[in-house]
Amino acid sequence: MDSLNLFIDGEHVPAEDSREFERANPVSGEVATRAAAASKADAIRAVDAAAAAFPEWAAVAPGQRRKLLIKASEALAARGDDIVAAMKAEIGATEAWARFNVMLAADMLLEAASLTTQIKGEIVPSNRPGSTAYAVRQPAGVVLAMAPWNAPVILGVRSIATPLACGNTVVMKTSELCPRTHALILEAVSEAGLPKGVVNAISNAPEDAPELVETLIAHPAVRRVNFTGSTRVGRIVAELSARHLKPSLLELGGKAPFIVLDDADIPAAVAAAGFGAYMNQGQICMSTERIIVMDEIADAFVAAFAEKVESLTAGDPREGKAPLGSLVNMGAADRIRDLIEDAVQKGARLIGGGGSGTILNAAALDGVTPQMRLYSEESFGPVSSIIRVGSVDEAVRVANESEFGLSAAVFGRDQARAMAVARRIESGICHVNGPTVHDEAQMPFGGVKDSGYGRFGGTWGVAEFTELRWMTTQDGDLHYPI
Repeated sequence: MDSLNLFIDGEHVPAEDSREFERANPVSGEVATRAAAASKADAIRAVDAAAAAFPEWAAVAPGQRRKLLIKASEALAARGDDIVAAMKAEIGATEAWARFNVMLAADMLLEAASLTTQIKGEIVPSNRPGSTAYAVRQPAGVVLAMAPWNAPVILGVRSIATPLACGNTVVMKTSELCPRTHALILEAVSEAGLPKGVVNAISNAPEDAPELVETLIAHPAVRRVNFTGSTRVGRIVAELSARHLKPSLLELGGKAPFIVLDDADIPAAVAAAGFGAYMNQGQICMSTERIIVMDEIADAFVAAFAEKVESLTAGDPREGKAPLGSLVNMGAADRIRDLIEDAVQKGARLIGGGGSGTILNAAALDGVTPQMRLYSEESFGPVSSIIRVGSVDEAVRVANESEFGLSAAVFGRDQARAMAVARRIESGICHVNGPTVHDEAQMPFGGVKDSGYGRFGGTWGVAEFTELRWMTTQDGDLHYPI
Protein backbone atom coordinates (compact mmCIF):
# COMPACT_ATOMS: atom_id res chain seq x y z
CA MET A 1 0.00 0.00 0.00
CA ASP A 2 1.33 3.42 -0.95
CA SER A 3 1.59 5.86 1.93
CA LEU A 4 -0.39 9.07 1.64
CA ASN A 5 1.73 12.22 1.86
CA LEU A 6 0.89 15.76 2.85
CA PHE A 7 -0.01 18.18 0.04
CA ILE A 8 1.81 21.47 0.55
CA ASP A 9 2.57 24.15 -2.04
CA GLY A 10 1.55 21.88 -4.89
CA GLU A 11 3.84 19.02 -3.82
CA HIS A 12 3.23 15.66 -2.16
CA VAL A 13 5.67 15.60 0.74
CA PRO A 14 6.22 13.31 3.75
CA ALA A 15 5.63 14.53 7.28
CA GLU A 16 8.53 15.63 9.43
CA ASP A 17 10.63 12.60 10.43
CA SER A 18 8.47 10.55 8.01
CA ARG A 19 5.88 9.96 10.73
CA GLU A 20 2.73 8.07 9.69
CA PHE A 21 -0.51 6.71 11.12
CA GLU A 22 -2.98 4.07 9.94
CA ARG A 23 -6.73 4.08 9.36
CA ALA A 24 -8.42 0.66 9.52
CA ASN A 25 -11.41 -0.54 7.52
CA PRO A 26 -14.31 -0.55 10.03
CA VAL A 27 -15.67 -3.88 8.74
CA SER A 28 -12.58 -6.00 8.11
CA GLY A 29 -10.12 -4.33 10.45
CA GLU A 30 -7.52 -4.31 7.68
CA VAL A 31 -5.42 -1.21 7.08
CA ALA A 32 -7.35 1.01 4.68
CA THR A 33 -4.93 3.95 4.54
CA ARG A 34 -1.43 4.70 5.75
CA ALA A 35 -1.02 8.48 5.89
CA ALA A 36 1.54 11.10 6.86
CA ALA A 37 1.23 12.33 10.47
CA ALA A 38 1.89 16.06 10.30
CA SER A 39 3.86 17.89 12.99
CA LYS A 40 3.50 21.49 14.16
CA ALA A 41 6.27 22.42 11.75
CA ASP A 42 4.38 20.79 8.88
CA ALA A 43 1.22 22.72 9.81
CA ILE A 44 3.12 26.00 9.84
CA ARG A 45 4.70 25.14 6.49
CA ALA A 46 1.25 24.55 4.97
CA VAL A 47 -0.10 27.90 6.20
CA ASP A 48 3.04 29.68 5.04
CA ALA A 49 2.55 28.21 1.55
CA ALA A 50 -1.08 29.34 1.49
CA ALA A 51 -0.09 32.81 2.70
CA ALA A 52 2.55 33.13 0.00
CA ALA A 53 0.03 32.13 -2.69
CA PHE A 54 -2.69 34.47 -1.42
CA PRO A 55 -1.73 37.78 -3.12
CA GLU A 56 -1.60 36.25 -6.59
CA TRP A 57 -4.81 34.23 -6.14
CA ALA A 58 -6.71 37.18 -4.64
CA ALA A 59 -5.81 39.25 -7.71
CA VAL A 60 -7.09 36.64 -10.21
CA ALA A 61 -10.06 37.98 -12.17
CA PRO A 62 -13.43 36.47 -11.18
CA GLY A 63 -13.96 35.03 -14.66
CA GLN A 64 -10.70 33.12 -14.44
CA ARG A 65 -11.48 31.82 -10.95
CA ARG A 66 -14.86 30.71 -12.30
CA LYS A 67 -13.23 28.73 -15.13
CA LEU A 68 -10.84 27.02 -12.71
CA LEU A 69 -13.62 26.05 -10.32
CA ILE A 70 -15.64 24.60 -13.22
CA LYS A 71 -12.59 22.54 -14.15
CA ALA A 72 -12.28 21.50 -10.52
CA SER A 73 -15.87 20.23 -10.59
CA GLU A 74 -15.09 18.18 -13.68
CA ALA A 75 -11.87 16.86 -12.15
CA LEU A 76 -13.69 15.80 -8.99
CA ALA A 77 -16.34 13.94 -10.96
CA ALA A 78 -13.61 12.22 -12.99
CA ARG A 79 -12.04 10.92 -9.76
CA GLY A 80 -15.38 9.46 -8.67
CA ASP A 81 -14.37 5.79 -8.76
CA ASP A 82 -11.27 6.40 -6.66
CA ILE A 83 -13.24 8.44 -4.15
CA VAL A 84 -15.99 5.82 -3.88
CA ALA A 85 -13.40 3.11 -3.23
CA ALA A 86 -11.76 5.24 -0.55
CA MET A 87 -15.08 5.95 1.19
CA LYS A 88 -15.97 2.25 1.26
CA ALA A 89 -12.57 1.33 2.67
CA GLU A 90 -12.18 4.12 5.21
CA ILE A 91 -15.69 4.68 6.59
CA GLY A 92 -17.79 1.73 5.40
CA ALA A 93 -19.97 3.86 3.13
CA THR A 94 -22.43 2.34 0.68
CA GLU A 95 -21.96 2.82 -3.05
CA ALA A 96 -25.09 4.99 -3.22
CA TRP A 97 -23.93 7.34 -0.46
CA ALA A 98 -20.45 7.66 -1.93
CA ARG A 99 -21.79 8.41 -5.43
CA PHE A 100 -24.20 10.98 -4.02
CA ASN A 101 -21.30 12.65 -2.21
CA VAL A 102 -19.34 13.03 -5.42
CA MET A 103 -22.36 14.32 -7.35
CA LEU A 104 -23.38 16.95 -4.81
CA ALA A 105 -19.79 18.05 -4.20
CA ALA A 106 -19.27 18.58 -7.92
CA ASP A 107 -22.43 20.72 -7.93
CA MET A 108 -21.05 22.70 -4.99
CA LEU A 109 -17.96 23.58 -7.01
CA LEU A 110 -20.18 24.74 -9.88
CA GLU A 111 -22.21 26.86 -7.47
CA ALA A 112 -19.00 28.32 -6.09
CA ALA A 113 -17.91 29.11 -9.63
CA SER A 114 -21.11 31.12 -10.11
CA LEU A 115 -20.37 33.11 -6.95
CA THR A 116 -17.16 34.63 -8.28
CA THR A 117 -19.11 37.45 -9.94
CA GLN A 118 -21.56 37.82 -7.04
CA ILE A 119 -19.06 39.21 -4.53
CA LYS A 120 -20.57 42.66 -4.56
CA GLY A 121 -20.37 45.89 -2.62
CA GLU A 122 -22.51 48.97 -2.61
CA ILE A 123 -22.36 52.74 -2.53
CA VAL A 124 -23.57 54.11 0.80
CA PRO A 125 -24.93 57.69 1.02
CA SER A 126 -22.51 59.87 2.94
CA ASN A 127 -23.28 62.96 5.03
CA ARG A 128 -20.05 64.61 3.94
CA PRO A 129 -20.39 66.77 0.79
CA GLY A 130 -18.30 65.51 -2.12
CA SER A 131 -17.61 62.16 -0.47
CA THR A 132 -18.45 58.84 -2.12
CA ALA A 133 -18.56 55.94 0.34
CA TYR A 134 -18.18 52.32 -0.69
CA ALA A 135 -18.86 49.07 1.17
CA VAL A 136 -16.43 46.65 -0.47
CA ARG A 137 -15.95 42.91 0.04
CA GLN A 138 -12.41 41.58 -0.36
CA PRO A 139 -10.75 38.17 0.18
CA ALA A 140 -9.90 37.58 3.84
CA GLY A 141 -6.65 35.61 3.50
CA VAL A 142 -5.84 32.04 4.47
CA VAL A 143 -8.86 29.91 5.44
CA LEU A 144 -8.45 26.91 7.74
CA ALA A 145 -10.94 24.19 6.76
CA MET A 146 -11.81 21.19 8.94
CA ALA A 147 -14.38 18.75 7.59
CA PRO A 148 -15.68 15.46 9.09
CA TRP A 149 -15.74 11.89 7.86
CA ASN A 150 -19.47 11.22 7.60
CA ALA A 151 -20.15 13.06 4.33
CA PRO A 152 -16.49 13.52 3.47
CA VAL A 153 -16.74 14.74 -0.11
CA ILE A 154 -19.77 17.01 0.34
CA LEU A 155 -18.49 18.58 3.53
CA GLY A 156 -14.86 18.56 2.44
CA VAL A 157 -15.67 20.47 -0.75
CA ARG A 158 -18.07 22.77 1.10
CA SER A 159 -15.26 23.78 3.44
CA ILE A 160 -13.07 25.05 0.60
CA ALA A 161 -15.29 25.93 -2.40
CA THR A 162 -16.70 29.31 -1.36
CA PRO A 163 -13.41 30.40 0.26
CA LEU A 164 -11.65 29.73 -3.06
CA ALA A 165 -14.37 31.51 -5.05
CA CYS A 166 -13.88 34.57 -2.84
CA GLY A 167 -10.16 34.67 -3.58
CA ASN A 168 -8.87 33.07 -0.39
CA THR A 169 -6.28 30.32 -0.15
CA VAL A 170 -6.97 27.19 1.90
CA VAL A 171 -5.36 24.74 4.29
CA MET A 172 -7.50 21.70 5.01
CA LYS A 173 -6.82 19.58 8.06
CA THR A 174 -8.19 16.26 6.85
CA SER A 175 -10.17 13.87 9.02
CA GLU A 176 -8.19 11.15 10.76
CA LEU A 177 -10.95 8.70 9.77
CA CYS A 178 -10.85 9.37 6.01
CA PRO A 179 -7.50 10.96 5.08
CA ARG A 180 -7.39 9.38 1.63
CA THR A 181 -10.90 10.51 0.72
CA HIS A 182 -10.12 14.07 1.70
CA ALA A 183 -6.74 14.00 -0.03
CA LEU A 184 -8.41 12.90 -3.28
CA ILE A 185 -10.67 15.99 -3.10
CA LEU A 186 -7.74 18.36 -2.74
CA GLU A 187 -5.81 16.62 -5.51
CA ALA A 188 -8.74 16.88 -7.90
CA VAL A 189 -9.28 20.57 -7.16
CA SER A 190 -5.59 21.29 -7.54
CA GLU A 191 -5.42 19.42 -10.85
CA ALA A 192 -7.84 21.96 -12.31
CA GLY A 193 -4.90 24.34 -12.66
CA LEU A 194 -4.97 26.34 -9.43
CA PRO A 195 -1.61 27.96 -8.66
CA LYS A 196 0.68 26.19 -6.22
CA GLY A 197 -0.14 26.85 -2.62
CA VAL A 198 -3.78 27.86 -3.20
CA VAL A 199 -4.98 24.54 -1.75
CA ASN A 200 -3.04 22.54 0.82
CA ALA A 201 -3.87 19.46 2.88
CA ILE A 202 -2.33 18.05 6.03
CA SER A 203 -3.23 14.76 7.68
CA ASN A 204 -2.48 13.93 11.29
CA ALA A 205 -2.44 11.13 13.83
CA PRO A 206 -5.51 11.35 16.10
CA GLU A 207 -3.47 12.04 19.21
CA ASP A 208 -1.81 15.04 17.56
CA ALA A 209 -5.06 16.80 16.61
CA PRO A 210 -5.39 19.18 19.60
CA GLU A 211 -1.87 20.59 19.27
CA LEU A 212 -2.11 20.80 15.50
CA VAL A 213 -5.46 22.62 15.49
CA GLU A 214 -4.20 25.15 18.01
CA THR A 215 -1.06 25.74 15.92
CA LEU A 216 -3.10 26.28 12.77
CA ILE A 217 -5.62 28.66 14.34
CA ALA A 218 -2.87 30.64 16.07
CA HIS A 219 -0.91 31.23 12.86
CA PRO A 220 -1.14 34.97 12.05
CA ALA A 221 -1.89 34.30 8.36
CA VAL A 222 -5.06 32.29 9.13
CA ARG A 223 -7.93 34.80 8.94
CA ARG A 224 -10.98 32.52 8.86
CA VAL A 225 -11.78 29.13 10.40
CA ASN A 226 -14.57 26.76 9.40
CA PHE A 227 -15.32 23.50 11.18
CA THR A 228 -18.00 20.86 10.71
CA GLY A 229 -18.18 18.14 13.35
CA SER A 230 -19.23 17.40 16.89
CA THR A 231 -20.40 20.07 19.29
CA ARG A 232 -17.77 18.95 21.79
CA VAL A 233 -14.90 19.68 19.39
CA GLY A 234 -16.73 22.72 18.00
CA ARG A 235 -16.60 24.37 21.41
CA ILE A 236 -12.84 23.91 21.47
CA VAL A 237 -12.47 25.37 17.97
CA ALA A 238 -14.70 28.31 18.92
CA GLU A 239 -12.69 29.02 22.07
CA LEU A 240 -9.36 28.85 20.24
CA SER A 241 -10.64 31.06 17.44
CA ALA A 242 -12.00 33.61 19.89
CA ARG A 243 -8.72 33.66 21.80
CA HIS A 244 -6.93 34.63 18.60
CA LEU A 245 -9.76 36.89 17.37
CA LYS A 246 -10.41 34.74 14.30
CA PRO A 247 -13.99 34.58 12.94
CA SER A 248 -15.20 30.99 12.81
CA LEU A 249 -18.08 29.24 11.05
CA LEU A 250 -19.29 26.17 12.96
CA GLU A 251 -21.75 23.51 11.79
CA LEU A 252 -22.06 21.07 14.67
CA GLY A 253 -24.26 18.32 16.05
CA GLY A 254 -27.97 17.82 15.63
CA LYS A 255 -30.94 15.86 16.91
CA ALA A 256 -33.50 16.70 14.29
CA PRO A 257 -37.18 16.60 15.27
CA PHE A 258 -39.73 15.31 12.76
CA ILE A 259 -43.24 16.39 13.74
CA VAL A 260 -46.16 14.37 12.37
CA LEU A 261 -49.38 16.38 12.73
CA ASP A 262 -52.79 14.73 12.97
CA ASP A 263 -53.61 15.56 9.32
CA ALA A 264 -50.31 14.26 7.89
CA ASP A 265 -50.08 12.10 4.81
CA ILE A 266 -48.84 8.99 6.61
CA PRO A 267 -47.19 7.17 3.66
CA ALA A 268 -45.35 10.38 2.71
CA ALA A 269 -44.28 10.96 6.30
CA VAL A 270 -43.06 7.37 6.67
CA ALA A 271 -41.01 7.59 3.49
CA ALA A 272 -39.40 10.87 4.54
CA ALA A 273 -38.74 9.72 8.09
CA GLY A 274 -37.19 6.46 6.89
CA PHE A 275 -34.84 8.28 4.54
CA GLY A 276 -34.02 11.00 7.04
CA ALA A 277 -33.34 8.62 9.91
CA TYR A 278 -31.34 5.90 8.18
CA MET A 279 -29.56 7.28 5.13
CA ASN A 280 -25.83 6.70 5.64
CA GLN A 281 -26.73 4.66 8.72
CA GLY A 282 -28.03 7.79 10.44
CA GLN A 283 -24.56 9.32 10.42
CA ILE A 284 -25.65 12.73 9.10
CA CYS A 285 -25.88 15.92 11.14
CA MET A 286 -29.44 16.43 9.82
CA SER A 287 -30.57 12.84 10.54
CA THR A 288 -34.10 12.42 11.87
CA GLU A 289 -33.55 11.37 15.48
CA ARG A 290 -36.87 12.30 17.11
CA ILE A 291 -40.19 11.44 15.46
CA ILE A 292 -42.80 13.43 17.36
CA VAL A 293 -46.23 12.11 16.39
CA MET A 294 -49.66 13.24 17.58
CA ASP A 295 -51.72 10.67 19.46
CA GLU A 296 -54.63 10.71 16.98
CA ILE A 297 -52.56 9.05 14.25
CA ALA A 298 -49.69 7.57 16.28
CA ASP A 299 -50.78 3.92 16.02
CA ALA A 300 -51.31 4.12 12.26
CA PHE A 301 -48.01 5.92 11.73
CA VAL A 302 -46.00 3.54 13.92
CA ALA A 303 -47.47 0.47 12.21
CA ALA A 304 -46.50 1.82 8.78
CA PHE A 305 -43.11 3.06 9.96
CA ALA A 306 -42.31 -0.34 11.50
CA GLU A 307 -42.60 -1.96 8.07
CA LYS A 308 -40.15 0.60 6.68
CA VAL A 309 -37.68 0.14 9.51
CA GLU A 310 -37.69 -3.63 9.29
CA SER A 311 -36.93 -3.48 5.57
CA LEU A 312 -33.73 -1.49 6.12
CA THR A 313 -31.09 -4.12 6.80
CA ALA A 314 -27.35 -3.52 6.80
CA GLY A 315 -24.52 -5.38 5.09
CA ASP A 316 -20.88 -5.19 4.09
CA PRO A 317 -20.73 -2.18 1.72
CA ARG A 318 -18.07 -3.93 -0.36
CA GLU A 319 -20.72 -6.48 -1.36
CA GLY A 320 -23.39 -3.85 -2.05
CA LYS A 321 -26.35 -6.10 -1.26
CA ALA A 322 -28.05 -4.12 1.52
CA PRO A 323 -29.49 -0.59 1.76
CA LEU A 324 -27.38 0.22 4.83
CA GLY A 325 -23.64 -0.16 5.30
CA SER A 326 -21.24 -0.03 8.22
CA LEU A 327 -20.92 2.40 11.08
CA VAL A 328 -17.63 4.27 11.18
CA ASN A 329 -16.12 2.19 13.99
CA MET A 330 -16.94 -0.22 16.80
CA GLY A 331 -17.24 2.57 19.33
CA ALA A 332 -20.08 4.11 17.34
CA ALA A 333 -21.85 0.74 17.07
CA ASP A 334 -21.46 0.01 20.77
CA ARG A 335 -22.94 3.40 21.59
CA ILE A 336 -26.05 2.60 19.51
CA ARG A 337 -26.42 -0.74 21.25
CA ASP A 338 -26.14 0.96 24.65
CA LEU A 339 -28.76 3.58 23.76
CA ILE A 340 -31.18 0.91 22.56
CA GLU A 341 -30.65 -1.24 25.66
CA ASP A 342 -31.19 1.73 27.96
CA ALA A 343 -34.45 2.65 26.23
CA VAL A 344 -35.80 -0.91 26.25
CA GLN A 345 -34.96 -1.38 29.93
CA LYS A 346 -36.91 1.79 30.71
CA GLY A 347 -40.02 0.72 28.81
CA ALA A 348 -39.62 1.58 25.13
CA ARG A 349 -40.65 -0.93 22.49
CA LEU A 350 -37.94 -1.91 20.00
CA ILE A 351 -38.77 -1.97 16.30
CA GLY A 352 -36.24 -3.61 13.98
CA GLY A 353 -32.66 -3.67 15.20
CA GLY A 354 -30.15 -6.47 15.16
CA GLY A 355 -26.87 -6.96 13.35
CA SER A 356 -23.36 -7.52 14.58
CA GLY A 357 -20.07 -5.67 14.85
CA THR A 358 -20.26 -2.38 13.00
CA ILE A 359 -23.08 -3.68 10.76
CA LEU A 360 -26.35 -2.66 12.43
CA ASN A 361 -29.85 -2.82 10.96
CA ALA A 362 -32.23 0.11 11.28
CA ALA A 363 -33.94 0.39 14.66
CA ALA A 364 -36.66 2.56 16.18
CA LEU A 365 -37.91 2.86 19.76
CA ASP A 366 -41.61 3.57 20.32
CA GLY A 367 -42.64 5.27 23.54
CA VAL A 368 -39.40 7.12 24.26
CA THR A 369 -39.54 9.32 27.38
CA PRO A 370 -37.25 11.96 28.90
CA GLN A 371 -35.85 9.36 31.33
CA MET A 372 -34.18 7.53 28.43
CA ARG A 373 -30.78 8.59 27.12
CA LEU A 374 -32.06 8.39 23.56
CA TYR A 375 -34.52 11.22 24.27
CA SER A 376 -31.78 13.85 24.50
CA GLU A 377 -28.43 12.35 23.43
CA GLU A 378 -27.36 12.60 19.81
CA SER A 379 -27.13 9.00 18.57
CA PHE A 380 -25.54 9.58 15.15
CA GLY A 381 -26.49 6.09 14.09
CA PRO A 382 -29.33 3.94 12.65
CA VAL A 383 -31.81 4.45 15.49
CA SER A 384 -34.70 6.88 15.93
CA SER A 385 -37.04 7.75 18.79
CA ILE A 386 -40.82 7.85 18.50
CA ILE A 387 -42.34 10.29 20.98
CA ARG A 388 -46.13 10.49 21.23
CA VAL A 389 -47.73 13.85 22.08
CA GLY A 390 -51.24 15.10 22.74
CA SER A 391 -51.22 18.52 21.10
CA VAL A 392 -49.42 20.81 18.69
CA ASP A 393 -48.11 22.87 21.59
CA GLU A 394 -46.64 19.76 23.20
CA ALA A 395 -45.05 18.76 19.89
CA VAL A 396 -43.36 22.14 19.60
CA ARG A 397 -42.22 22.03 23.23
CA VAL A 398 -40.66 18.58 22.76
CA ALA A 399 -39.00 19.65 19.52
CA ASN A 400 -37.45 22.69 21.23
CA GLU A 401 -36.33 20.89 24.39
CA SER A 402 -33.16 19.74 22.66
CA GLU A 403 -29.90 21.65 23.08
CA PHE A 404 -29.43 21.25 19.32
CA GLY A 405 -31.05 23.25 16.53
CA LEU A 406 -29.85 22.28 13.06
CA SER A 407 -32.60 20.69 10.96
CA ALA A 408 -36.29 19.87 11.50
CA ALA A 409 -39.39 18.79 9.60
CA VAL A 410 -43.15 19.14 9.97
CA PHE A 411 -45.69 16.98 8.14
CA GLY A 412 -49.31 18.04 7.68
CA ARG A 413 -51.74 18.37 4.76
CA ASP A 414 -52.73 21.88 5.81
CA GLN A 415 -49.53 23.60 4.71
CA ALA A 416 -50.37 26.96 6.30
CA ARG A 417 -50.89 25.23 9.64
CA ALA A 418 -47.72 23.17 9.22
CA MET A 419 -45.75 26.29 8.30
CA ALA A 420 -47.04 28.03 11.42
CA VAL A 421 -45.67 25.13 13.45
CA ALA A 422 -42.37 25.25 11.54
CA ARG A 423 -41.92 28.93 12.45
CA ARG A 424 -42.04 28.01 16.14
CA ILE A 425 -39.25 25.44 15.93
CA GLU A 426 -35.79 26.54 17.06
CA SER A 427 -33.64 25.36 14.16
CA GLY A 428 -31.57 26.84 11.38
CA ILE A 429 -33.35 24.64 8.82
CA CYS A 430 -36.94 23.38 8.70
CA HIS A 431 -38.80 21.56 5.92
CA VAL A 432 -42.56 21.27 5.62
CA ASN A 433 -43.59 17.92 4.13
CA GLY A 434 -39.97 17.05 3.36
CA PRO A 435 -37.20 15.09 5.10
CA THR A 436 -34.82 16.60 7.64
CA VAL A 437 -31.92 15.48 5.42
CA HIS A 438 -31.69 17.88 2.50
CA ASP A 439 -28.88 20.02 1.13
CA GLU A 440 -28.42 22.33 -1.83
CA ALA A 441 -25.28 24.30 -2.54
CA GLN A 442 -27.05 27.66 -2.86
CA MET A 443 -29.02 27.48 0.39
CA PRO A 444 -28.10 29.11 3.76
CA PHE A 445 -26.96 26.03 5.68
CA GLY A 446 -26.33 26.15 9.43
CA GLY A 447 -27.87 25.87 12.86
CA VAL A 448 -28.68 27.60 16.12
CA LYS A 449 -28.09 26.78 19.79
CA ASP A 450 -25.51 23.97 20.20
CA SER A 451 -25.63 23.23 16.48
CA GLY A 452 -23.27 26.15 15.82
CA TYR A 453 -23.37 29.51 14.09
CA GLY A 454 -22.73 31.05 10.69
CA ARG A 455 -23.99 29.87 7.32
CA PHE A 456 -22.48 27.97 4.44
CA GLY A 457 -24.03 28.31 0.99
CA GLY A 458 -24.69 30.94 -1.66
CA THR A 459 -24.09 34.59 -0.96
CA TRP A 460 -24.41 33.86 2.78
CA GLY A 461 -21.14 31.95 2.47
CA VAL A 462 -19.57 34.92 0.70
CA ALA A 463 -20.29 37.04 3.77
CA GLU A 464 -18.47 34.49 5.94
CA PHE A 465 -15.30 34.36 3.86
CA THR A 466 -14.71 38.00 2.89
CA GLU A 467 -13.73 41.18 4.70
CA LEU A 468 -16.25 44.00 4.47
CA ARG A 469 -14.40 47.30 4.14
CA TRP A 470 -15.59 50.91 4.18
CA MET A 471 -13.71 52.97 1.60
CA THR A 472 -14.24 56.55 0.46
CA THR A 473 -13.16 59.04 -2.18
CA GLN A 474 -13.47 62.82 -1.84
CA ASP A 475 -14.25 65.26 -4.65
CA GLY A 476 -13.66 68.88 -3.69
CA ASP A 477 -12.18 70.75 -0.79
CA LEU A 478 -12.61 69.44 2.73
CA HIS A 479 -12.89 71.75 5.72
CA TYR A 480 -11.65 70.68 9.15
CA PRO A 481 -12.44 72.21 12.56
CA ILE A 482 -8.74 72.52 13.45
